[in-house]
Formats: sequence, C-alpha cells, structure tokens
Amino acid sequence: MKPALSVILLTTLIGAGQGLFLAYYSAEWFVMLSILARAQTDYSGFAAGLSFLLLAAGLLASFFHLGHPERAWRAAAMWRSSWLSREVITLPLTMLLMLGYALLKLGSYDPLVFVLGESIPIAASTLVGFCAVLALCALYVCTAMIYACLKFLRQWHSPLTVLNFILMGGASGFTLATALSAYTRDGRFAYFVGMAIFLTLAALISRFASLLRNRKLRSPSSLQSAIGVHHPTIRQLAQGAMGGSFNTRAFIHGYGASVVRLARRSFLLLAFIAPVALLQAGSETSAFLCVSAFVLQYLGLLVERWYFFIEAEHPQNIYYQMIS
Repeated sequence: MKPALSVILLTTLIGAGQGLFLAYYSAEWFVMLSILARAQTDYSGFAAGLSFLLLAAGLLASFFHLGHPERAWRAAAMWRSSWLSREVITLPLTMLLMLGYALLKLGSYDPLVFVLGESIPIAASTLVGFCAVLALCALYVCTAMIYACLKFLRQWHSPLTVLNFILMGGASGFTLATALSAYTRDGRFAYFVGMAIFLTLAALISRFASLLRNRKLRSPSSLQSAIGVHHPTIRQLAQGAMGGSFNTRAFIHGYGASVVRLARRSFLLLAFIAPVALLQAGSETSAFLCVSAFVLQYLGLLVERWYFFIEAEHPQNIYYQMIS
C-alpha cells in the first residue's frame, strides 16, 4: 500500500493524545485510592487540554486526505457497518469530553457529586474524565479496526493490529506524561516513567510478533489466478497501459527492498529501544532526556506507521507487477 502522510499523522497524534489523557486520569484515581501521593500541583487540566490539542491536530490532518472535505460529515452516516464512520463519531465525542474535563479542572467550579464508599470523593470532573476514558478506549478500537477488519489485507487482518495501536498510543502518551512531569516536577514522575517503559516494552513485543507473523504469510493467489490463466510459465512484461492508473498510484508504493528494510530497523530503534534507554537514564530533574525520549519515540512511530502501510500487500498488486 502507498502511505498517506495525513493518515500517518492522524493515527499517531490521536494515539499520543489518548495515552496522555489516560496517564493523568489514571494517576488521579491512584491518588484517590491512596496508592500514589497527591501531586504538589495538579496539572491534569493542562494535560487534558494538551490531549485535546493533539486530537484536534490529528483531526485537522485527516482533512488533507479527503477529496471533498466539505462532505466529511457524511462519513458518519454508515456507523452501523463502517469502522471509519464509528471513528468519525467517536473522535469528536472524545475531544468534547476531554475539553469538558480540562475546563472543570482548570476552572473554579468542580462540584462534588457523591462519595464512593466512605472516603473516595467523586467530583464532576472525575465523572466526565471517566466518560472520556471510555470514549478514548472505543476510539483506539475503532481506529485500529478500520485496518484489522480488512480480510483481503492479511498483514492487517489480525488482533495484533488492534493491540499494537493501543500499546503504541499508550506508550507515547505515557512517555509524553513523563516529560511533562519531569518539567513540572509534580511528584508523579516515578509512576509515569514506570508505565511508559512497561508499555513501550509491551508494544515492542507485540509489534515484533506481528512482524514475525507477517513474514510467514504466503499469498494464496498467484499471477495465474489473478488473470484466470493457469499456464505454468506466465511472465508479465508490461502493465497493459501507457500511463499509470488509480490502482498503481494508490496501492503500489514503489520503494525498494533496502528502503523498506531500513524503515523497519529504524522504527524498532527509535520507537522502542531508544526511548526505553533514555527513560531509564532520566530522572525527575532531567527533563531533557525525557523530552528527547518522546521526540525520538514519536519520530519512530511515524516511521512505524509508514511501514505499516508499506507492509500491506493488496491482492491486486499480483496483477500489476510491472508498471509501464
């Protein structure tokens, strides 16, 4: 497949935004359960605002992939059967809930709704944040299922696709939370860095498993089955047309094996190995190392998502083996 930059930016930006919100909201619950100490200064509202901006940037990037952006609202019409339509609905809903949480946290009005048990106060922001977590989890699934539901693209049609989207988005979000915590020194650094390393390593194992799975795939189709002629020595010499076509532009990336191999090695290093090394070397007083870990990881995820599209082999490429 030929990757589109707008889709690469969409999936990586919203994944990091969702992970960042999940990091700070989970820390809030651990504080209420007395597992973590209360932060010296609560930056949950600012983190939620940054999460909202990341999702908004991803949504803006997606418009550059549309032939008619003014008709984008129609994408939600097929929500009963289309994962893309479900994503189109879930994304703005998640943004709205994140914005509501940020405003409640940053504002002076956050009323107590009820007390859970005997000692856990549940404020309005906590309820809105819980709804936002449910929405962002649904968004992770919807975004990943757009690709995982395509049976004819066997490299994508796997539960590992959904797991990779969730783990890589969560890892980048927690790494960003680690950088913010190191910069603000709010006392939650140990939790964020521990979770960031754990999620990054889990994402590495999951992504490596998908690489091994895809390497073992063998196409059930051949050039003979593609054109319906079963002679044993068929060889394509030309595309059959003087110029290109939509199929060759949209489904054939045109990069050599060396470029694909370099991309695979690069994202494994940048997205997983380097961030873990920097996070382990960093501390609450070394914000530079933590920021560097997030920057390298995000660059690595851009390359990973580019490789994700390159790796998928559309069945019609069996026919278009030679491009005029």
